[in-house]
Amino acid sequence: MAPRRGPKQQKQQQQQQKQEPPKAPGLIRNLEVTTKLMEYILDSPNGKKTLSRLTRVSKALVEPGLGLLWKELDNLVPIISLFPSHLFKRAKRPGLGLAESPAPEHWDKVLQYGDRVRRLAYDESSKSVSPSVFPIIDEHRPRTYILPNLTTLIWRVETPTGLDHIHLFLNPELQNLSLELTPRIPQLGNVLADISRRTKLTTFTLTSLVPLPDDLPRLLAPQTELDKLTLIAPGALSSGLGRWVSSLERLRALQLDLSGRPGKAVDDFFRRVGSSDSGRCSPNSDQSRDSGVFSGEDIDFTEIKKSTKKSKQRPVEEPSPIIGAFVTLRVLQLTGEVSTIVSFLRRIASPLTQLELVIEDPFDKADWRNLCILLSQSFGHSLQSLKISANGASRFNDLVRSTSRAEVVAHRLSLESLTSLPQLTRLDIDLPESVIIQNSDMAQLANACPNLEIVRLCPTARFPINNGPPNLTLDGLASLTARCRNLETLAVVVDGDAADPQMYLHRAVSSRTLLKVHLGHSWVREPLTAALALSHLAPHADTLRWFHEKNRPGYIETHALGWQRVAELLPYLQDVRLTERWVAGRAELPEPRLMVDRGVEAKPVMRDRVVQAAPKMTSAATQAVPRTTEKGVSAWPPARSIAIDATPAIVDQEIDATPEAVEVAVMVSPVMVSREIEAVVEMVSESVDAVPSVPDVGETMYIGEGEEERPKATQYVPQFYVPSIVGSAISLAWKTMLFGPNFVTARMKDVWELTPFYVTQAQVNVVHIPEVVVESEEKTTAGSEKVSPAQDSGARVNTDIVPVCI
Repeated sequence: MAPRRGPKQQKQQQQQQKQEPPKAPGLIRNLEVTTKLMEYILDSPNGKKTLSRLTRVSKALVEPGLGLLWKELDNLVPIISLFPSHLFKRAKRPGLGLAESPAPEHWDKVLQYGDRVRRLAYDESSKSVSPSVFPIIDEHRPRTYILPNLTTLIWRVETPTGLDHIHLFLNPELQNLSLELTPRIPQLGNVLADISRRTKLTTFTLTSLVPLPDDLPRLLAPQTELDKLTLIAPGALSSGLGRWVSSLERLRALQLDLSGRPGKAVDDFFRRVGSSDSGRCSPNSDQSRDSGVFSGEDIDFTEIKKSTKKSKQRPVEEPSPIIGAFVTLRVLQLTGEVSTIVSFLRRIASPLTQLELVIEDPFDKADWRNLCILLSQSFGHSLQSLKISANGASRFNDLVRSTSRAEVVAHRLSLESLTSLPQLTRLDIDLPESVIIQNSDMAQLANACPNLEIVRLCPTARFPINNGPPNLTLDGLASLTARCRNLETLAVVVDGDAADPQMYLHRAVSSRTLLKVHLGHSWVREPLTAALALSHLAPHADTLRWFHEKNRPGYIETHALGWQRVAELLPYLQDVRLTERWVAGRAELPEPRLMVDRGVEAKPVMRDRVVQAAPKMTSAATQAVPRTTEKGVSAWPPARSIAIDATPAIVDQEIDATPEAVEVAVMVSPVMVSREIEAVVEMVSESVDAVPSVPDVGETMYIGEGEEERPKATQYVPQFYVPSIVGSAISLAWKTMLFGPNFVTARMKDVWELTPFYVTQAQVNVVHIPEVVVESEEKTTAGSEKVSPAQDSGARVNTDIVPVCI
């Protein structure tokens, strides 16, 4: 008995279990098996919901599940919904746009899940995403490419603005690009040039309802790695485009639209295919092989006119295939009339393996016959898959007839012109009007295509009661099941009541590989007869289908119920037939032989004969003179002259160096201040004691403050009045004598500078205004006022009057 663990040990064990990741089951440990299982779940109905729920079951399923869920997106809503909900205009509808610009931290989930996206489809007409989202993403994206691992992009737009938004997803990893344009977009050339500059595509599809740009070959010239090219637009058959397409060395699949184009357009497409330059045909060209003998100016056109008349009477020779063009082409898809398609296929020399044709139905019988013969002769040893369907106009007409209950139109579909297609494994013909197939057609098809595996011949054809049953019967399928030993799937419309009893006598018509049978709107009135025939033709078939929907055009309830009865009887009849064949094929044991010993005299009879065996001799002589032929070959090596213009680029540039001149006028006028000065000299009368007195030693001549003035005798002294101009003159003379003669000159210059005649052009920009210095002097004389001197250019004149005593 194991020892009992304490609580501490149990806690430690629980912590260890939490830290260790859970071990995945054995089936999930293998990543390849898990991925295959999830891909199968994804392809089933409601696969995305089931896969999202399965991803939440275990951590081991998270990475492979998220990788498949985010690998292919049908629109941009899942990417936009990764932003926080408060940024949207409506939280439950992120496609309406963002109300706020996202911050850098809001991009974490977008970048995390964006790395898983490999395929993205955008359809502007669906209105699932508001166009206002793209400018916000372009302005605030934290890195250049939001989906860095995107490899496939499908872009359907209706406006020029919608086409401009494609640059957000043109990352270097992009390999497959599909553009579907509805209106005429003027900037299509710029967008194609940007695509060629930023990507290296392997698959490019351009679908447009308007003509393509004339310089499309130049815009797509950098795309040299194209493996598949699809051009469905008017103007896709220009000579320049044909030359560029034929120059693609890795092109394996090509799809073109020839609708509404005459045979001359096809000739124009191949006109420059295989030629290096249009100028090589000129005699003056260095690379031309024309000697110029017959290229002179003086030409006699009479003989040419006679030859042209004779050539008109002769049948026109069919164009031969162009050898060396489209060398790697293996898959070709063409849309248009049968005659145009035949004219195009005559120029193709590459061994096609898959051919898909979208034609107009009904077609001309002669053109259809030419097509079948061309396929057998040109592509019989390489063609593996052939699919022929009707274009949109033909199907629309058939839909109108089915809804209006009009009479069904049926035409003959002859397969008797197919002579040899030994490599063909899949034949799919689905036309709305050419649906009449006979037993002889099936016999010819079995002889021409013995390796067929999948055969679908107008499986949706309708045969109303008024028109009668189909011409093809169950015994007509016997030749197909007898010669095509690899046949797996058969979809035809037959008459189940008509079966030849002689068919049951040949066991070779029973197919061991036929497993799926689709009978569409086939007729049946005797379910037991049809079940017996099918059990003999396809004893191992496990799937029998027919149209039983009441809402499908051409539904007849009687036949649908009859085939339901056939499906119920067929498994039992197959078991009985296989059991009988097993019993019939079992080897029976031979009866034991009775052994008896007997003696027989066996003496041979001897005879001698002589035969003359002289051989016949014949001598013959043969004159064996070899024929000699002399040929002259003109071998001029191709010479090419190239001239390079090495003139350096010279740019003349003029600089206007004229200085800006600004005229400024300043009113400089001195500030004039006028004041009135009372020039009346105050008269003061004093009495002076003129009697000399001898002062004592130590006394001063001044009177102290505390001393009293003694009365003295006064004596009148006369005083004279001196005018102010005399005082000014005396002051000027005194200053001139003191400072020198320059004083007068400086004062005169100041006066001249204040005049308007002194202002010049050089002194306009800068004007110095002298500051007015106001000086004041205090006079000790009682009753005098402070007067600021006048601002003039002359010498300053003292206005104070100094009394002079004589």
